[in-house]
Amino acid sequence: MTTATQKADSRARSARTGSGLDIEKIRQDFPILRQTIHGKPLVYLDNAATSQKPRQVLDAIARYYEGTNANIHRGVHALSERATAEYEEARQTAQRFLNAAHSHEIIFVRGATEGINLVAQTFGRAQVRSGDEILITAMEHHSNIVPWQILCEEKGAKLRVVPINDRGELMIDQLENLLSERTALLAITHVSNALGSVNPIREIVAMAHKRNIPVLVDGAQAAPHIKIDVQALDCDFYAFSGHKVYGPTGIGVLYGKTALLESMPPYQGGGDMISSVTFEKTTYNKLPYKFEAGTPDIAGVIGLGAALEYVTNLGIEKIGAHEHDLLEYATQQVSVISGLQIIGTAKDKAGVLSFVLEGVHPHDIGTILDQEGIAIRTGHHCSQPIMERFGIPATARASVAVYNTNQEIDVLVQGIKKVKEVFA
Repeated sequence: MTTATQKADSRARSARTGSGLDIEKIRQDFPILRQTIHGKPLVYLDNAATSQKPRQVLDAIARYYEGTNANIHRGVHALSERATAEYEEARQTAQRFLNAAHSHEIIFVRGATEGINLVAQTFGRAQVRSGDEILITAMEHHSNIVPWQILCEEKGAKLRVVPINDRGELMIDQLENLLSERTALLAITHVSNALGSVNPIREIVAMAHKRNIPVLVDGAQAAPHIKIDVQALDCDFYAFSGHKVYGPTGIGVLYGKTALLESMPPYQGGGDMISSVTFEKTTYNKLPYKFEAGTPDIAGVIGLGAALEYVTNLGIEKIGAHEHDLLEYATQQVSVISGLQIIGTAKDKAGVLSFVLEGVHPHDIGTILDQEGIAIRTGHHCSQPIMERFGIPATARASVAVYNTNQEIDVLVQGIKKVKEVFA
């Protein structure tokens, strides 16, 4: 039986982290965490799918709609000017978050998926020719596979895939061998959403650039966990989604180097992406507005700015350190459960723990854990080629964020043990 002293020790262990963050105080910023599910305290471990939103983000969105709501860039009245200022301040926040050289290198999109599609449909359609190759990896999310398949089919190009080893690590020597004069683009994830594997992006970009091959990085899973410096990485494009980094859904960022963005045709036509329009000719607007047609998600951008400020104020390195401790603790605790196999054991991992349990379908694991108030993700995680690589239909995936605790990991472990009891 768990004594009051043991419970107190567990709570204290949850609050004290090597990162120096006060996790219990941080948890108070997230209203959704206070609820119960099926009569049990919510243990939210589905952060790789989407993270929860702190009060600072919710308040920023509410303030915009309650006191500022107006369209941007085209108005001379006070509300429009105020909304425009807040929108562009969020762009500067995103610039600082990525350490981009210029704010006009920050394009607001709906998320990483749209950012990748934008590059495929503009840079890709303009640059890729029949016989060219586009190089991706075996650990990509569908969002960084399907747009390139579509482009290859249209252009008569070939999609090449860098394999991964049994630990879920990219085979760098194979990547280097696949880079050639035919490679028009390398598109690669920074962190695998299904495995948690972290790729050495700086090394890979340097390898590609030696052959004058541009590199797009899918940073959807990296942005919440890793300090990103696009100038140091020297990548040509970097995309991430706001909702995975404590921001709203439906908003994200595409970073691109100025010279490349200026050379690319617009992605969509409409208002605000033009300088002038006649029936004979349209002149396009300057960066970044050339790629932001129509009324944008103004509230979403402002909310994203608040989320990036929240992460910056906490310290992304501290967040990463806390999540690393959580992942190590979770890995140790589940490794002793008989019949459980972790999928993805790379030496360098972000906060993702994917696993299978002998004799139990991942969907059944997720259903039983839900009855215990535990939210995880089950399925192929939009990474079906990874499942095929490991010969499994799906995994159960627990993924951590800054507000998670060792105590919640303990609840997860007890939940998995209950799953085993049910299916014994």
